[in-house]
Parts: sequence; structure tokens; C-alpha cells
Amino acid sequence: MKINWVHFYVEDAKAWRDWFVSHLGFQTVESSTLLTPFVHIDNESSFHTCTEAVKSGSVCFLLSSPLLPISPVADFLCQHPPGVADIAFAIEDVEAAIARAQAYGAKVLQPIEYHQQGNRYIKWSKIAAWGSVTHTLIERGSLTHAVSEDIENSEALFSVSPRLHFPVSSSITAIDHIVLNVAVGDLERAVTWYEKILDFQPQQTFKIQTDRSSLSSQVMVSRCGNVQLPINEPTSANSQIQEFLNVNQGPGIQHLALRTVNIVSAIAQFRACGLSLLPVPQTYYSQLKERPELPLTSEELEAIAQQEILVDWNPQTPHALLLQIFTQPIFGQPTFFFEFIERRRQAQGFGEGNFQALFEAIEREQMKRGAC
Repeated sequence: MKINWVHFYVEDAKAWRDWFVSHLGFQTVESSTLLTPFVHIDNESSFHTCTEAVKSGSVCFLLSSPLLPISPVADFLCQHPPGVADIAFAIEDVEAAIARAQAYGAKVLQPIEYHQQGNRYIKWSKIAAWGSVTHTLIERGSLTHAVSEDIENSEALFSVSPRLHFPVSSSITAIDHIVLNVAVGDLERAVTWYEKILDFQPQQTFKIQTDRSSLSSQVMVSRCGNVQLPINEPTSANSQIQEFLNVNQGPGIQHLALRTVNIVSAIAQFRACGLSLLPVPQTYYSQLKERPELPLTSEELEAIAQQEILVDWNPQTPHALLLQIFTQPIFGQPTFFFEFIERRRQAQGFGEGNFQALFEAIEREQMKRGAC
């Protein structure tokens, strides 16, 4: 299993296409060739929905906005602020996955469909997930004996033709993890849902508490390890998770973590392009110097501090370094945001050593809004 795309429902797909190009260095791709078999961009449906696509590395985002009130995007935006509506997974066997999902009571929103081009094919289906989020399940294959090669190169089945370019190519390479927020008391049920329906496995658990709020989190990982899905629930009324649930009018995707190969240069570039990021006080870096076995030179720490990037490592494996930073909510409301992450020497985890600093930074923003 791997993430094929993330589908955002927004108010203006073309404007957000240009935002991803100008702020994050994505390239636009021809949605008509990339998406036709999935979202049916044809004369029968395109009249009510505008869909654009952007791509960087293995990351593909679809951006849809309503052209008419009958668009499903219009219905979503009546219930929620702009945000993630669908996460598509590339899997090996759609029939088996749908049979499993139905056996455990999942709602199938779109029966299995099939599209063939030459000797290659795609099968796909869609199920309702948690809250208003859905999952599209996609199987790609070949009708010849060269199955492994065809599946590996199956992105070529629908060509992607770059149209707009960033002045400097983006360093975003992959989606590191996706975070789902659920209502208080729903964490265990959401964990069970992903275990049964999609065969995810529970891994780390976190309980985070500051002077003002708290939350619980359970990390779910796909059987192959390629997809990481932390699930959060609030454990206090003024938690940032509860604020998300209130504004989002229910559970949903809180943020995506995007992997980058050089976070310091990437963030400097993003800042220069006007991206708003969560501020970190310089006292954090003074405290960082006091942690044992700081695996950074003074020059490296100065560059990291200048970009307000958080740093985490395990003293037992000090060279495995995790660097991360978070944007402000991108849609205006305090709901969806991005995380950028660099994992040096295959660093694991989610920056547990930064959780206190991160949540205090988020709470400072909540206080500015009068929400905490």
C-alpha cells in the first residue's frame, strides 16, 4: 500500500493550484489525462466541478471546487471548511480489499470500476472512512507476463504533462504521514476501523499535556509500513484538537507531513515565497543546546534557528536526526496545515522531543485567536 493522491475540496481550485506552484514549488499536471478514469472529467460531470492537479516528487494533490451547487464539493463545503476529502491508496487487490471492507461493515460509495489502456489496466473503488473523509482504493496491473515492471512504471498509464513551473524545483519528495483528528471518546473506535477495514497496525501511543490542554494519539501504520496515520483525540475542552473539531464541524485530516531532502534550504525558499509558518521562540534553541549529545555544529544550529525549525534525536542514535516545522493553517480557519520534515540517516518517530514546544507554539496561536 502507498498513498496515490490526496484530494482537497476548496473554493477555487485554480487559485489553489497556483498557490501550490508559487509557494511550495509544485508543478501542475494535466488533470484530464491523470484523472479521467477516477473522477470522470468528461462532458457528463465536469460542468459542475473544476479539478486541478499538482505534483512534487511522489506527492500528488487533487484540488476540486464547485462550479454549480449540485457539485459534491459544494455539499462538502456546506458542512466543512476547505480541506482533505479523499485519500487514495494504491493497493495490490481491490476485490479483496472491498470484500474485507464490506465484511466489517464499511460503506462502499463507488463499486469497483475497471479501465484498460493497451495491456495495462486500473481498477478502483471508494469507501467512506472516518467523518466525511473517503478512501479511493486503486489497483494497477498488466495483462502481460511483465507484471512487476508494468506495475512499477504504471504511473505512465496516464501521462502527466507539466504546464507551470516554480523558479527553483521543489525539494518535496513524499508524504511522510497524515494526521486524523477524531472526537473525544472515538480514538479506540477509529483505531479499530483502520485495523479491520484497511489492515493498519497500531504502533506508538502518545499522551501530550501542557499547562492549558491535552490530547491522546495512536499511530497506525499500513501492513507494509509505507503509510503512517497518527490519530488524535482531545482530552481537554480547550485542546487544539477540540478547536479543530469545532471549526471543522467534525473529525477530519488535521495535517500532512511532507518529506524534504534539505529542510533548511526548502524553508528559506518557502518563506521567500510568502509561506506563513508557526513561529518558534529563540529560547527553544537555548534549551536545545542543553540537551545531551547535540548532533549539530554551531553553524548548523544557527541556520536551523534562523528558519525556526524544530530538532529531535535519540541520544542512543544521535546521528539519526529529525527536523520539522509547521505552517500556519493554510485555508484561513484554524484547521488544516502542513508539516515539513527531514529524516537524516533514517530517523524514526514523529519528533516526540518537540511535542511540548510544538503544542505550546500552537497554543500561543490559539490565544491570539481567543480560543485558548
